[in-house]
Amino acid sequence: MNTESAQKIHNFEELFKSHKSLLGRPNIPAATNGVYTRYQNPVLTAAHTPLEWRYDLNASTNPLGLERIGINATFNAGAMKWNDNYIMAVRVEGVDRKSFFAIAESPNGTDNFSFWEKPIVIPQTHEPDTNVYDMRLTNHEDGWIYGIFCTERKDPNAKPGDTSAAVANAGIVRTKDLLEWERLPDLVSKTGQQRNVVLHPEFVDGKYALYTRPQDGFIDVGSGGGIGLGFVTDMNNPVVVDEHIIFGKKYHTIYELKNGLGPAPIKTPKGWLHLAHGVRNTAAGLRYTLYIFMTDLIDISKVTHVPAGHFMAPEGDEFIGDVSNVLFSNGWIDDPDGTVYIYYASSDMRMHVAVSSVDKLVDYAMNTPEDTFTSAGSVQSILNLIDKNKNG
Repeated sequence: MNTESAQKIHNFEELFKSHKSLLGRPNIPAATNGVYTRYQNPVLTAAHTPLEWRYDLNASTNPLGLERIGINATFNAGAMKWNDNYIMAVRVEGVDRKSFFAIAESPNGTDNFSFWEKPIVIPQTHEPDTNVYDMRLTNHEDGWIYGIFCTERKDPNAKPGDTSAAVANAGIVRTKDLLEWERLPDLVSKTGQQRNVVLHPEFVDGKYALYTRPQDGFIDVGSGGGIGLGFVTDMNNPVVVDEHIIFGKKYHTIYELKNGLGPAPIKTPKGWLHLAHGVRNTAAGLRYTLYIFMTDLIDISKVTHVPAGHFMAPEGDEFIGDVSNVLFSNGWIDDPDGTVYIYYASSDMRMHVAVSSVDKLVDYAMNTPEDTFTSAGSVQSILNLIDKNKNG
């Protein structure tokens, strides 16, 4: 063995040692506001992806030990419980800007996440996806696990020379084992492009209920926007009917520009608990934050509680990334004991976890004052609380 080959093997040994240490790094609670607890470290970064995905480990074909395939980010993951472990269907983005999905698994939900051996293979329709991202996982009562994701393709009506105009729609897959995925037809909706579509976990009057986010264009919401609700009779022919907005945009709020549902809602005795993202424009660009709301247990179109303002916003290093000032979530897990693991991405780069409980989230949703939509009203909410505390 020559000196160069020996050095290359030594370098790979150090690489694997460092990677193993990263995957096994303990995560500890960092800060709490009483409603949820953030954890110190991201649960997934680009560095967590398997070395076998990135390096040619053959000394004869990679004598310099160089990385062959670059990974840029791991973010916007769907989540569910699987065989008593915690699963994320992660959006993994390469340095080539193409995203794909891969399963990462943890025994405890807060650390020791490691990717399964291979990425998910998404079957193609007659019109291949250019890019796929932001999969929501729903374990539906029909016995299937559904993954609904955004499929992006070049706009066929783009002007000559326009290489950025795109069309977004909801792609649909389903599985029984998270290994083999069946591709169903893309969603058919009459209300424009769809980028955030979430399947409700239960039938509603014998139909599949889908939360949508219609918009006129790929980036611009236009006359669309808001969280919609529609119904599909057969997921093999997913045509949305009776689609209407149940939570719209509103001036001078965290969801002034647009909003969309995150993961599928959690069922509680007091209603369905929802986690969503809201977007507003600032001098520094778009700001994405997370907010909570609840809907009626029977009539899921009826919004019952909306705490004012954001539930979570970027803090510290979470501000930094490819798209700064962004928190986004499309995955959470509620354990049988009532613990809730909220998986959120910061600035389109990395995955984090915050831990709460169903009881705390429901209390927060039901007892936090709603937005009055005026400064005077916000002051009055504070005065009301002061008076309540004075009067016991």
